[in-house]
Amino acid sequence: HLDLLSVCLGLFSGRRTCFNIDTRHAKIIEGSKEAQFGYTVQQHEADGQKWLLVGAPFESSGEHQTGDVYRCPLDRKPATNCTRLHLEKVSLNNVFERKEKMRLGMTLASNPKDNSFVACGPLWSYECGSSYYSTGICSRVNSSFDFTHSIAPAFQRCETYMDIVIVLDGSNSIYPWYEVQDFLINVLQKFYVGPGQIQVGVVQYGERVVNEFRLDDFRTVEEVVAAAKNIDQRGGEETRTALAISVARYSAFKHGGRPDAKKVMIVITDGESHDSPNLRKVVEESEKDNITLYGIAVLGYYNRRGINPEAFLREIKFIATDPEEHFFSVTDESALKDIVDALGEKIFSLEGTNQNGTAFGLQMSQAGFSSHIVEDGILVGAVGAYDWNGAVLKETRQGKVIPPKSSYMKEFPEELKNHGAYLGYMVSSVISAQHGQLYVAGAPRFNHTGKVVIFTLTNSGNLTILYSLYGQQIGSYYGSELAPIDLDDDGLTDLLLVGAPMYFYKGWEKGRVYIYTISLQGFFIPDGTLGPSEKTHDSRFGAAMSTLPDLNGDGFSELVVGAPLEDNHKGAIYLFYGQQNSIQPKFKQRIAAGDIFPGLRYFGRSVHGMMDVNGDELIDLSVGALGAAVLLWSRSVVRVGISIHFEPSKINVFNKDCIRGGREVSCMLATVCLNITPRTPITDPKTVALRYSFGFEENGYFPRAVLDSTEEPQPRDVTLRTDSDYCQKVYFHVHEVTDYTHPLIFSVNVGLQNADEGPVLDDGWPTSLQSELPFWNGCDNDDQCVPNLVLQSSSDLLDRRQFCGRRERSTWPPCVHQRTSGERLVEASRRKVLVEARLENRGENAYGTILHITHSANLQFSSLVLKTPSDIAIECPNSDDQSLYRTCNISAPFIRSFAPVYFRLEFEFSRSVFLNYVQITLRVSSEGEEMSPEDNINDIYHNLKYEADILFTRDSSPSRFEIKPELVQSVPVGTGPPFNLSYQIQNLGMFPVSELLFTLNVFAVTRNANALLRLSDLDITQVFLSGTFSFQVIKKYFVSFILCYLCSQNASTSDSLLAQCRINLFPQGDVSITATGHLNLQSLLAVKFKRLDLVMTAVVELSPSSPMFLHEERPMRHIILEIRKEEEYRIPIWVIVGSTLGGLQLLALLVLALWKV
Repeated sequence: HLDLLSVCLGLFSGRRTCFNIDTRHAKIIEGSKEAQFGYTVQQHEADGQKWLLVGAPFESSGEHQTGDVYRCPLDRKPATNCTRLHLEKVSLNNVFERKEKMRLGMTLASNPKDNSFVACGPLWSYECGSSYYSTGICSRVNSSFDFTHSIAPAFQRCETYMDIVIVLDGSNSIYPWYEVQDFLINVLQKFYVGPGQIQVGVVQYGERVVNEFRLDDFRTVEEVVAAAKNIDQRGGEETRTALAISVARYSAFKHGGRPDAKKVMIVITDGESHDSPNLRKVVEESEKDNITLYGIAVLGYYNRRGINPEAFLREIKFIATDPEEHFFSVTDESALKDIVDALGEKIFSLEGTNQNGTAFGLQMSQAGFSSHIVEDGILVGAVGAYDWNGAVLKETRQGKVIPPKSSYMKEFPEELKNHGAYLGYMVSSVISAQHGQLYVAGAPRFNHTGKVVIFTLTNSGNLTILYSLYGQQIGSYYGSELAPIDLDDDGLTDLLLVGAPMYFYKGWEKGRVYIYTISLQGFFIPDGTLGPSEKTHDSRFGAAMSTLPDLNGDGFSELVVGAPLEDNHKGAIYLFYGQQNSIQPKFKQRIAAGDIFPGLRYFGRSVHGMMDVNGDELIDLSVGALGAAVLLWSRSVVRVGISIHFEPSKINVFNKDCIRGGREVSCMLATVCLNITPRTPITDPKTVALRYSFGFEENGYFPRAVLDSTEEPQPRDVTLRTDSDYCQKVYFHVHEVTDYTHPLIFSVNVGLQNADEGPVLDDGWPTSLQSELPFWNGCDNDDQCVPNLVLQSSSDLLDRRQFCGRRERSTWPPCVHQRTSGERLVEASRRKVLVEARLENRGENAYGTILHITHSANLQFSSLVLKTPSDIAIECPNSDDQSLYRTCNISAPFIRSFAPVYFRLEFEFSRSVFLNYVQITLRVSSEGEEMSPEDNINDIYHNLKYEADILFTRDSSPSRFEIKPELVQSVPVGTGPPFNLSYQIQNLGMFPVSELLFTLNVFAVTRNANALLRLSDLDITQVFLSGTFSFQVIKKYFVSFILCYLCSQNASTSDSLLAQCRINLFPQGDVSITATGHLNLQSLLAVKFKRLDLVMTAVVELSPSSPMFLHEERPMRHIILEIRKEEEYRIPIWVIVGSTLGGLQLLALLVLALWKV
């Protein structure tokens, strides 16, 4: 017997491979663990070569931990030298940025259309005032690995993005100058000067206007303050404020000014202008240029000379854009230091909401936490946006697309904002037949259970959420990973897979992946889940996912899922195969880190596979680990075709054409052919080394078929080309057998000589073939014989004539009364029913003959015995004893024509089920089509009458009573001595007796209706009893009458008291009946007798409709109560008086006689 072996194990030897990802020859590219090399991996083709991009988000650049991306050439060379791309140099112009811990390389997205890629650092930040905003940044790199531009959709100009020009009055009236200079320095130190923030220029005027320094001259506060310290007072007899404002407007803001910066002009003067008529014009022109004017009036000159400053103050207020907010006045130059803080607060109060309404919403957005290439740009997730509720942004060639916060309010309501949904943790897209391209974003912390939204986003910023999918478990991080799959490569997304890597199951953080089918109408329909091996504990299954092109040649895409915490944080990946409309629920291959290299940790933290890396036309897989990237090669998939041809096509055991071992046998030939069909491309030399074996599947001790050549070794090795067949002739012979019904099974098993090298066998294709070789049936029709089975049977149950044939039974009730002729009488001693049967085949050979036995519930099958020696065997397999159906095989292996078989069936009567009939149905069937099936069935049905084996006895020592006159004074009125009447009924048989009527007649009522005794109770000792008792009502008056001295009260001389009950007797059960009562003293005293015998008659009987019968029709038992009575005789008074008088007279005579004497 040859076991069928799994493809996953190879055949007969070799190590476990479990399908077509090669773990033995994996290539490990090592990097810095401290830099988190391997955090992300992407297969990438650029510059005419294939590369693996590896993210190292903790990589250092000098003293700063910026992160970076490595490119590693993809080939089979043992050593790989990866090159650092130094993308940490990415910058935005005119921004004071901070790259420390920006985590560049945390996100990688490759674009195969133009061979570019995008790498993001979501923690990139820049300085705004006293704060740093982590808006994130991405770098786009072209096919030549040249940095092209930065992508920062969440970046916004600082609120301090201002061009400030300070216009100083330097005329002679300003004194002392150092006070003004100190004020200027103090103000400048309040400003956040730097790229992307504040630029400062200074203009000094008197009679002339001079640019002390321009807006773009200095980039730091220190440089500006140093320049301010070197400004000397220009002097002048006139104060030409209007001219100074005009020069600052068209000159100072033009040279070094930034078009989109907020413009602020601060005018400081100590007197009225000499060109005041021009003030209105220059102020209006400044307002048209969106310049905010501040006016500071220094009243030192007026105070020192006692001049009224009212006109001067009106002029400065006119200059100020908002006189209430932008106007300041000080008593003298030394008081300027008192308004420094107030001026700074007023200027910085210009900070606020920008035009698109996103201020204070995207400053900590961390855009680039996830990224996804779309047709017209790149989609990025911004998990920190809007107080960590998150957002999805888009960068296109036309600019950035930022949906308004209101777009998310319905699905992410304000009352849940404190939960921090992290929308944008993962972003992707699907192609729907109904809607075209739809964007998908995960929010793993939404309401603690997670959420995925499917939406559209126009380049105008209009975001519309179409569908929402919800997680099921708190803390599962549902939506942290997304993987859309186009199963059949038709351009439409068939499935969306959503990862929940922290899903808790059976006490462990195993992880789970949810499958959603995308219908033609665009609906997302749940379609099951995927999970890790049941043997794993903490796994984080679903922390990384990637779709793969078809690996096994079935035309469907595959899925690989990372589980980086499996095996105590060593990690593993799972390969799932696609199928029609879904993913196969059971993983096809689990690859553990330990299968590749013992030192790997967090293997499976990132996965990617989209191209042939090593030139064998097969898709290869890249997997990230801590400090390493692993390349796993795919192996070709082939199918082995197996064919078996027999000569002749059937076994003719009637024709012995050769001799083996001195015995005549039937010799035959089997031709086994093998061929190879590649399912995926196979490299030269296009051969497969196979190992195969063949033989018969025979379980018996003596096999029916034996190979002629048993000395040749098995298994055998052969190397096949994909364009040729291999065939081998196998000679064997068949012995004389008894089993012709079941065909011989010839099996061929194939496998690989070396499971670790070369192609693998398609696990969806059989690697074994079993071919049936049937026996010729010996009939005219090769396909089917036409038997004619005839079954005859009868039981040994006695009919009435047979039962009553014995002399001692002739007077029994069934024999006296005529009943239905079809009844069968069951003797009390009978325990079994025998059925004599004869089966004969009057047609062609009957193969696979089966006897079907069905019987009523009051029988239990006991045995089947052949009555005469026969070459036909009947086997009845053991089955449930309580079953009412049984089959027996009748074959040797077939019943020949006109071959009879005699057998006996034995049934036992059930001890738990009692029926008034018996039924036994015998039916025979065979594999052939019967000529006359009506004679294949015998139905034995008899109504039954059971002999009841009842023993009915009475108490053998009846009571005797004596009635004395003094008894009247010793007992209550009417109450006499008690008495007991005892009877016993025993069921000696094995059948239950039901509804047995017991009748007790107590003949103790005189013709004048005087009851001589009373019955008070009828006690029955059987536990299970159904019945009622009835007592006849007796009249309660007494008439004195005389009975003879010796008489008997019986049915002829007395009425009776009656007691009846119905009794059910179980097999071997018995019941005791005791009637209790007392003598009726009043009636007995009223009757004159010396001795009285009261006859008690008990009878048992069965109803004629009962299934049981008794030997006697009405068995009767008598008990006689004997009562004796002593009579009291009194002397009449007249006798006493007469006797007394007579005595006196006699005495007188005697006295007279004596006196005479």
